[in-house]
Amino acid sequence: MSTEATLEQRLLDLVQRAPWLMEALRCARSLGLPDWCLGAGVLRNLVWDHLHGHPQPTPAGDLDLCFFDSLDQSAERDAALQRRLQQLRPQIPWEVTNQAGVHLWFEAHFGHAVAPLRSLEQAIATWPGTATAVGVRLETDDRLTLLAPLGLEDLFAGVVRRNPARVSVATYLQRIASKRYAQSWPGLQILPP
Repeated sequence: MSTEATLEQRLLDLVQRAPWLMEALRCARSLGLPDWCLGAGVLRNLVWDHLHGHPQPTPAGDLDLCFFDSLDQSAERDAALQRRLQQLRPQIPWEVTNQAGVHLWFEAHFGHAVAPLRSLEQAIATWPGTATAVGVRLETDDRLTLLAPLGLEDLFAGVVRRNPARVSVATYLQRIASKRYAQSWPGLQILPP
């Protein structure tokens, strides 16, 4: 088994052993979205908590449900889906984003324009850090599908690295300060931009 395949299996095992995450995946699947995943910080926290021996999950600021549907890129749809999830599991801080529509609001939020994305996997490959460019989906047959276009090496090595695909140096530095990675997981290696 290759190193990447071993890391993939380790991550899938961690997901399957996290009842709260499996329940969130079932809720997300119930929406019947086309191409979707839960990802980013929730998976980063899961792995880094495991690597640091934390007995309780480090709470994520939100649980990112991302999907790709070029036919309806409206913010209203994202908000309606988020409200539906909040009704199903109000204790989860859901954040729903159609990655097909990110280019419509990105400049207003981050200060620079981005091109439209072509797929969910391409979107994940542009997420801010290499260790968070990961998603997982629960299929209708209960199989887990992992999306990790940048690989899993940084995630399992505890490396915080800027993904230059879409994230400016200033945004990366702001994220490091606001996320307080070193306080939650002191064994991380935080790389300069």
